[in-house]
Amino acid sequence: MGEERHIIVPGSGAAPVPYRLASEFREPPAQFEGCFTTFYHVSLEIGGVGPGQGDAPDARLTDYLQPEWGNIRFFCGGTPDAAIGTTRVTDARYVGTGPSSLPCRFSLGPVRMWGVGFMPLGWARFFDADASTCTNMICDGAAHPVFARFAGLTDVLCNPQATLDEQYDAIVAAMTKAMRPSRDDARISRINAELVGGEHASVHDLADACAMSIRTLERTCMRYFGFSPKLLMRRQRFMRSLTSFMLQRGSRWTEAMDGEYHDQAQFTREFRAFMTMNPSEYAALDHPILTSFMEARARIWGSAAQTLDLPHEPS
Repeated sequence: MGEERHIIVPGSGAAPVPYRLASEFREPPAQFEGCFTTFYHVSLEIGGVGPGQGDAPDARLTDYLQPEWGNIRFFCGGTPDAAIGTTRVTDARYVGTGPSSLPCRFSLGPVRMWGVGFMPLGWARFFDADASTCTNMICDGAAHPVFARFAGLTDVLCNPQATLDEQYDAIVAAMTKAMRPSRDDARISRINAELVGGEHASVHDLADACAMSIRTLERTCMRYFGFSPKLLMRRQRFMRSLTSFMLQRGSRWTEAMDGEYHDQAQFTREFRAFMTMNPSEYAALDHPILTSFMEARARIWGSAAQTLDLPHEPS
């Protein structure tokens, strides 16, 4: 699905340059049920979109990714300049990110990109490190010990001659080879489902809904989700509000604000905690990539953001 829009090339003082963002979502095979949000491909063209338009290779789009689960992304063409918290990556074709409670600010030129989003069950089955050791981190995946196991995918996913089907098959083959069972599968899926689908007033209520002690809940969350149960509950509430605002263009924050917030002041404090800026500052920014991607994801996949994907019980 593609959508054409326009940007101003920095420093050009010229007319807007057209760009087109196309997104495709591939469903992981049934053997991976509950492990991934989705396998997705994004193609970004800048310039050369309309009749008589030349390429704009130096033009870049800047945007902010919302907090999400862990991801690996492979870039064919341009590479991102991206930062989460105190970590930053440049000139890397393969980029790994851990679970986040902060935004990822990035700039990107013309590119084709594959992304794989890991749900907490996926983290348990594909990574050896505790998720809590990788939170709010972005890195060159090939150079980081936690993410390096998937570096071999770069040869296919960053090959402009490979077809999307060939690249998708390579992802499936790599994940099939790497997957192993986890003894905490059932607990992880139960917690994930309750976080997304439940409306719990306290960590105690969440633990009761998951039929486990608070200590077990906290241990499991830190190991596979990356954060404490309390922060995860706060993040879910915030993400419901942010996605509602992004999908309802022209809406006000008061219309998108989740009903669990006591007042707008509380929402503003939470917004600053998760996005490092006020709601008004965020709304004033252009979101050339995220808005289009979230709209396409909601329309095609049924959920606008990774953290709102409802997991299924593992088979």
